[in-house]
Amino acid sequence: MPAAPDTLATSRLGRLAQRSTGEREAALERCELCGTPIPAEHRHLLDLSGRELMCACQACSILFDRKAASDGHYRLVGDRRLRLDDFEVADATWEELRLPVDMAFFFRHSAEKRVMAFYPSPMGPTESLLRLEAWQELEAANPVLGTLEPDVEALLANRVRGERRYYVVPIDECYALVGLIRTWWRGFTGGKEVWEQIGRFYSELDRRAKPASRRSGGTTWQT
Repeated sequence: MPAAPDTLATSRLGRLAQRSTGEREAALERCELCGTPIPAEHRHLLDLSGRELMCACQACSILFDRKAASDGHYRLVGDRRLRLDDFEVADATWEELRLPVDMAFFFRHSAEKRVMAFYPSPMGPTESLLRLEAWQELEAANPVLGTLEPDVEALLANRVRGERRYYVVPIDECYALVGLIRTWWRGFTGGKEVWEQIGRFYSELDRRAKPASRRSGGTTWQT
C-alpha cells in the first residue's frame, strides 16, 4: 500500500512537479542563487537541508561542481543519462518492490540512509513502501545501481503497456515527468494527450541518453 508523501513530496521538489508547464517555464527564468537570466536548458542544485531544487546558471553550476564547495549544503544535479538496454529484473522481483503502478523512480536519500521509491501520479510524486531485500536483489543483478549519486540521480523505470525501459537519470528528469503527468492527465485513464506527452518524454530521453550496461554503466560499445 503506498505511503503518504514525505517531506520530499511536500518540498519545493514536489511543488515544482505540481506546477503546470507554463508555470514552470515562468518560474525558471533566473538563477535562484545569483539572479542571472538563464536559458530553458540549465542545471539544478539540490538544497539538501530543505530538499529544494534550485535553478542554476552556468557560473553557479561550475562553482558547486565540487562536493566540498558548499560543505554539503548544496549538491549539483548531474547530467548523466544512461539507457540500460540489458537491465535485468524478473516480473516476480518487480512485484516484490510493492509498487502499485508500472512507472517509478528510485534514489538514495542520504539523510534517511535508504533507497526511496516514488511513482508519478495526477496528484504529484507519491512514495511507495520499498522492500529493502527486493532492492538489494535488484542491485546485485544490476551493479550500475551502486553508482547512483545519492539524492541527485535516480533509476527511472517504465513498464507501462508492455514497455521495459530503464534509465539512470538526473533527479530533475523524474520531476519533469511528474509535472507532465499532472498537467496532462484527464479522467481515470489519463486520456490520449497525456500518453502522447509521455511518449515524447521518453523519445527525447532516448535521444539524449547513452546506451550503457547494467554491469557497470559503461557504454555498450566499450570492451
